[in-house]
Amino acid sequence: MGAITRTIANNLVSGAGTSSNKTTKPIIINGDMAIAQRGTSATGKTSSGYFTCDRIQFVANDAGTHTVIQETSTSGNAFINGFAEAYRIDCTTADASIAADSALFIKYKVESRDTQVFKKGTANAEAFTLAFWVKSNKTGTGQVNLRDEVNTRQCSATYTISTANTWEHKICNFAADTTGALPSTNAEGFGIEWYLAAGTDYTSGTAPTAWEAISNPDSAASVNLAISGSTDNDFSLTGVQLEVGTFTAATLPPFRFESHEDSLARCQRYFQNLADGTEKPFANGFFWENQEFMAHASLKGTMRAEPTLEYVTSSGYYAVLRDGAADALSALTISGSSSRSYIRYHLASGQGLASNTKNRPGQLMTQNASSKIGVTAEL
Repeated sequence: MGAITRTIANNLVSGAGTSSNKTTKPIIINGDMAIAQRGTSATGKTSSGYFTCDRIQFVANDAGTHTVIQETSTSGNAFINGFAEAYRIDCTTADASIAADSALFIKYKVESRDTQVFKKGTANAEAFTLAFWVKSNKTGTGQVNLRDEVNTRQCSATYTISTANTWEHKICNFAADTTGALPSTNAEGFGIEWYLAAGTDYTSGTAPTAWEAISNPDSAASVNLAISGSTDNDFSLTGVQLEVGTFTAATLPPFRFESHEDSLARCQRYFQNLADGTEKPFANGFFWENQEFMAHASLKGTMRAEPTLEYVTSSGYYAVLRDGAADALSALTISGSSSRSYIRYHLASGQGLASNTKNRPGQLMTQNASSKIGVTAEL
């Protein structure tokens, strides 16, 4: 929860903005960046992935090398408004002449079920307001996009970083979209993209303030931050909230902080950390056959979809403990009989399993300080 006490804002804020629609929970999960199940730092990142703060995707294509951090603060404007953590990108190897088809941005994907409150694609469609805190050593113009991949539509807004290395609060308004309804499913509804650097394939158009068909040249047309252009550059983001309706600084509802427990539970719909570090057990099982081991582990709640394994591996990172010995595993696999609420490991000699007695019990355990295993159902 960070170094400060957070105040839980009322779920319903009356008399603010232009929309009568309210949500009982914040649409953005982990908008305060307090949950970081995958760790607090990830170095040497050159391609896309989920690192540090939950639900936030680092998207990069040939745009330098970066470190992704869960930044902690003890002062500043964001901190005094309740935000002790942030998602931060530091450029560690610059690309000052970014290629035409290269880009660097941060993305949040909203599950389609959570988008229904906007009534997108209907005659009663609602406007969107996105607010967030931002800090960078660079001043200039940033662009943020709502991107509907279902109906191939997008809309953009711009913001200005006025003072270097200072937390600033930004509010971006997006028009309602009466075209392109979003299904109420567990797939992606729309994404939110903060472009930080891009080549001409993404900058040669015009930022669309009205909804339009997706056009890559418009995606970063107003961006001049060029975060990937120097190892001096960094960009931090926190306090992300998405509201139904049109709001200003005077009418924006307070950020709805969730308890750490509630926020973690919502994040675990998309990713769950199962074991991290050495000698951590993560499943109990038995030998189905002499060289065939099965183990079962219940998950924390129901995940968005049937998950896949996400783990760090090297020689000697995991093992099956059995009968006073340990079989080092070269890989981990889960069977097709897993579900959204539990996983079943199915290991054999191909993963390093030695022969043992049928029906003998065993336990899966990490064996290295760098061992890390989780399951993911990210959008």
